Amino acid sequence: MDIPVMGHGFGFSDEQMAFREAARDFAAAELAPRAAHWDAESIFPREAIGKAGELGFCGLYVDEAAGGSGLTRLDAAIVFEELAAADPSTAAFISIHNMATWMLATHARSSLRAEWGPPLCSGAKLASYCLTEPGAGSDAASLKTRAVRDGDAYVLHGSKAFISGAGATDMLVVMARTGGEGARGISAFAVPADAEGITYGRKEDKLGWNSQPTRGITFDGVRVPASNLLGEEGEGFRIAMKGLDGGRINISACSLGAAQGALDAARRYLGERRQFGRKLGEFQALQFKLADMATQLVAARQMVHTAARKLDARSHDATVWCAMAKRFATDAGFNICNDALQLHGGYGYIREYPIERLLRDSRVHQILEGTNEIMRVIVARHLLNTEEELR
Repeated sequence: MDIPVMGHGFGFSDEQMAFREAARDFAAAELAPRAAHWDAESIFPREAIGKAGELGFCGLYVDEAAGGSGLTRLDAAIVFEELAAADPSTAAFISIHNMATWMLATHARSSLRAEWGPPLCSGAKLASYCLTEPGAGSDAASLKTRAVRDGDAYVLHGSKAFISGAGATDMLVVMARTGGEGARGISAFAVPADAEGITYGRKEDKLGWNSQPTRGITFDGVRVPASNLLGEEGEGFRIAMKGLDGGRINISACSLGAAQGALDAARRYLGERRQFGRKLGEFQALQFKLADMATQLVAARQMVHTAARKLDARSHDATVWCAMAKRFATDAGFNICNDALQLHGGYGYIREYPIERLLRDSRVHQILEGTNEIMRVIVARHLLNTEEELR
């Protein structure tokens, strides 16, 4: 049954419509048939991610000169939503890889960019984003991992926590302290994942996102060439936050996809399931629930696309728009999945149907790339410290 995507496509260019169709076809062929198996067996689908890279999905908004597709953040959001409608976990990893790849390609020295840009953008190599630490979550600027200059290298000591893809990726984009306390003392580094002195913790046993490994990382005297510094010393936190502006759009798009997948499943179910001699879709209370789900999804999609356009235009208020979109879309996405599960009754709770997996995978979107509480802090600070209207 081909169900149209409400509110998705208005104002899109022919090229964007083609991206959407390519992503939808890829998701239907490569992700949807295997997503439940990858989830149940905790399989990291490296081959499928490589195929996504062949379509340009691993370097979507990286400049073409660095090996990327050179697309906009809105283009990327369109792609991530389509992938996540089938498999939010794998789509979310691809989105994080895109963020880390963009950081390296944008801020690396030319030699490092030339060496790593093309393989990362093609999906032949994969990257992880390493900011969070055991004692530095929402308070990311308090991180303790330190990088000390030693001749033509930096030596890293410290640890990172909850790193997506850790132990299965090839490049780590690491934020470490090179100066004093606070954000201005942080620098960013491109660290090969197999460098001597790196150890990986156990693979975390998680509620969702089981198609991608999550581990802690320890750096014990890891020597990194000085040429692997991204930007300049002291710019690392700014680079990390610029990466997260895009990352918040990406993960919001993944929430849209999960919600769309759940809504589509609920529409099918209400048209098929009968109780009390009638299809469920004939009961007005359930019609109202479905209508509210669709309305929330369309509203969230418009907010995410507006934030993506702000980021593409380098608007001065793009960061606050990204925060608002992330908060709204990830909350709405989870709630829509939860409502879809309720509409399915007991069938929504079993793995024969995709709803419970969409619910589990979308829950963490409210936590990562900055918790939704921190998103509220960003928005409130903007409102209280400026006189600008958010338009």
